[in-house]
Amino acid sequence: MQPQNLLFILSDEHQRNAAGCYGNQIVQTPHIDSLAARGVRFTNAYTNCPICVPCRASLATGRYVHQIRYWDNAFPYDGAVPTWGHRLQQADVRVDSIGKLHYRRAEDDDGFSQKHDAMYVAEGIGELMSCLRENPPFRKGRGGIVNAGPGESAYLRYDARIADQACDWLAQHTDHAQPWMLFVSFVNPHPPFIAPQALYDLYPASAMPLPVQWHPDEWPEHPALDYFRRYFGWEDGFSVAEIRNATATYYALCTYLDQKIGQLLGALDAHGLSDKTRVVYTTDHGAMVGARGLFGKFQMYDEAAAIPLIVAGPDAPTGKVVDTPVSLVDCYPTIVEAMGLEDANESDLPGESLWSIAEQPDQERTIFSEYHAAGSRHGIYMLCDGHHKYIHYLNEPPQLFDLVADPEERINLASQP
Repeated sequence: MQPQNLLFILSDEHQRNAAGCYGNQIVQTPHIDSLAARGVRFTNAYTNCPICVPCRASLATGRYVHQIRYWDNAFPYDGAVPTWGHRLQQADVRVDSIGKLHYRRAEDDDGFSQKHDAMYVAEGIGELMSCLRENPPFRKGRGGIVNAGPGESAYLRYDARIADQACDWLAQHTDHAQPWMLFVSFVNPHPPFIAPQALYDLYPASAMPLPVQWHPDEWPEHPALDYFRRYFGWEDGFSVAEIRNATATYYALCTYLDQKIGQLLGALDAHGLSDKTRVVYTTDHGAMVGARGLFGKFQMYDEAAAIPLIVAGPDAPTGKVVDTPVSLVDCYPTIVEAMGLEDANESDLPGESLWSIAEQPDQERTIFSEYHAAGSRHGIYMLCDGHHKYIHYLNEPPQLFDLVADPEERINLASQP
C-alpha cells in the first residue's frame, strides 16, 4: 500500500446501532453515513475491552488487555509497551494527537510527535476503587440518567475545541513533505447525558424506542448482571419516561459528535486533502443505554461490545459492506499499512490490516474481548465469530447467543440442554 496521510477519528461510547448507516432510522448522523457511503463499513466490529482506559491501551499497542496488563481504569497506559505511534516515529512519520487519550500523564512517551489538548486520567492515578473485588463501595449511578436533558457541559465544550484545533492542524499541514498521521479523539457521546438544546429538540422523548429487555420483568437472570445493577445503583430500574429521555439525549450527543466529524471531513475537502488522505472512524466501545436494565459500557452484549468501524480513502473500496468479524487490535496493522510501512516487526500481533480485510471476500474469524474492571467480581471473556457469541464469566454461568437467529441476544443457549 502506498503511503498516504491518515486521519484516525475516535469517539467514546458510541453504540454501533446509533448511526444511520448501521440501520438506525431515528438518529441523525449524515457525516458518518457519508463516510461509510464512500468507504468500507464493517458490520461485525467489536471492542477488545468495553471500558475506556484498558481499551485505549489495547488499541494503541495492538495487543489484548491480558497481554499488556492494563487491566482497568486504575491502570492507564504509561508508554511501557510500544504503540503504533512509536512504530511510525521510528520511520520518521509525524504522528500528532488532538483530544482525549486517557493515558497516564503528559510526561510519558506514548508515541506521539506532539499532543494537543490531551485528556489524561485524573492526576495520573486512575480509578483505584475499581481494583477492589471484595466489598467495594457501591456507586450511585442514577442521577445522571434520571436528570438527562438539554444543557451545556465541559465535554461539549471540549469536543468543540478539539474539532476546531483539528481543523486548524489540517490547514497547517496541506503541503507536508511526508505523509502524516493525525489522531483526533472526541469524548462524546460519553455521559453526562447533557446535549445542546437544538439537538435535543430533534428527538422527542415520547417518540424514542425502548431498548431491549429494559423492563425489570424482562431482565436476563444472571448473577453478574444482577451485581452490575446493584453496584451502580440501577437495581430498581427506570421508568419509561426516564429511559426514553436518556435515549433522546444520547441520540442528540451522537448527532453532536457527527457534526464535529463533519467539520473534520469538511476541512479535508477545503484544503485539498481528501484525495490524499485515508480516514478511519471508530469508537472505544458502545453503550447499554438502558438495555437489560444497564447503562454505561462494561458488558459483552452488542449494545456495549459492538462498535461502528469505517475506513475510507482514495484507494479504498466505495460503499462496501464487510461482514468479516474485526476488532480494535486490527487498527495497529491498519495504521502501519496506511503509512506504507512493512509490518514484519509486528508479526506477533493478533490483528490484521482492515485495508487487507476490506479487499478480500468475507471470511471466518473469531474476535476476543475481555473485561476486568468496575462492577465485576471476576473476569469476563467473549468469543464472537459473527454467528455465535460465547461469554465466559469466571465462577459464574456462561452465555451463548445465536446472533443470526437471535440478534437481540434474548435467548441464552448455554442454559439449554
